Amino acid sequence: MKTKSLFLLTAVCGCLLLAACAAPSARKADGQTPSRPETTVRVLLAEKQKTASFKHSGLLYIYTKDRSKRYKISNAGTLSARALGGGKVQAGTLQSAQPVILEPAPGKTITFNGNAYAGKMYLVPDGSYFHIVEYVPLETYLYGVLPYEMSYTWPAEALKAQAVAARTFTLKSMETTGKRYFDLYNDVRSQVYKGTGKVYPSVKTAVDKTRGQILTFEGKLFYTYYHGNCGGATDSVTSWSPSAKAIKPLSGAKCGYDKHAKNYSWQQTVPLAKAESYAASLGLKGKLKSIKVARKTKTGRATNITVRTQKGSKTVACGNFRSAFGLKSCKITKLSLRKKDVLFKGRGSGHGVGMCQDGANGMAKAGKNYKDILKKYYPGAKITLVKDL
Repeated sequence: MKTKSLFLLTAVCGCLLLAACAAPSARKADGQTPSRPETTVRVLLAEKQKTASFKHSGLLYIYTKDRSKRYKISNAGTLSARALGGGKVQAGTLQSAQPVILEPAPGKTITFNGNAYAGKMYLVPDGSYFHIVEYVPLETYLYGVLPYEMSYTWPAEALKAQAVAARTFTLKSMETTGKRYFDLYNDVRSQVYKGTGKVYPSVKTAVDKTRGQILTFEGKLFYTYYHGNCGGATDSVTSWSPSAKAIKPLSGAKCGYDKHAKNYSWQQTVPLAKAESYAASLGLKGKLKSIKVARKTKTGRATNITVRTQKGSKTVACGNFRSAFGLKSCKITKLSLRKKDVLFKGRGSGHGVGMCQDGANGMAKAGKNYKDILKKYYPGAKITLVKDL
């Protein structure tokens, strides 16, 4: 960024800036003003950064959290940021030990790592690094989640079901944030989110039509997990996470609507050398002798895998095994140790808990509405409005 394009605001501009940087006013839905301001979601976009570059499409405000230092850049361009060490960060010419905020003017965006964002960017200093967090209204955040968790070309009712599930998951996740400086990751650790630089009409309609709707069980939010394809049936959350609390909405359900999808059945091979390396990482010495499913659920999803070598054996959680081998799911129907590789055959994609997205697609195509979909995959859950919590 060129210094001459960055200047300290005058008193008049300061007033304008304060107005522009004020908390967003309550949105209107169907002509009605919400009873309380919309929830703001803090999404971690990047952590432990030394430097970062941001492209802005127009007017950009830059200020410290307490607004003691304020600048603006009037025209589109690029802004650089860097960690100064000692718990300080620099954005443009502004240096601070406080979080520095980049706020695009209404209708403008900030592009970071190839994705465009319309919310406020917080550069949070942390020792010799800084973290990048976007503050974005909940409903706007969902515009940037849906098309990356479910195809925007899918039927409206499937997208509506995804909107309710994602909204619920977001709010439940925010209950356990504590003193952390962000609420959700922008990847599969939470939900995939790539900003709202591009909002698909189908996605916007799904989010807007279900605005404020969430799922509850016994009057409380719960983690509305979802996945790509269940391979015929979903499983209890305890099959994936033994320490999780078993509740009716996450107890598993028959599907029957996911057979049309390519991930319903699959076949993968893993080089023998990789399998032997994995065995060694478990502390097992000697030649690899076998890999077998040690335990599985009633639906056929493996929960534990036993790896055996000449010198011993070890049983591991299938979730960890699946990640190490890059398998689509733990619903393994065949496992063969061969001379040069390991052959896996299976069904489904993902952890198999909660809503089957391919199943939701199939149900919508069969004429079911989003309430039918949610009822099937989260049995016993109730659709509630956020304001009624």
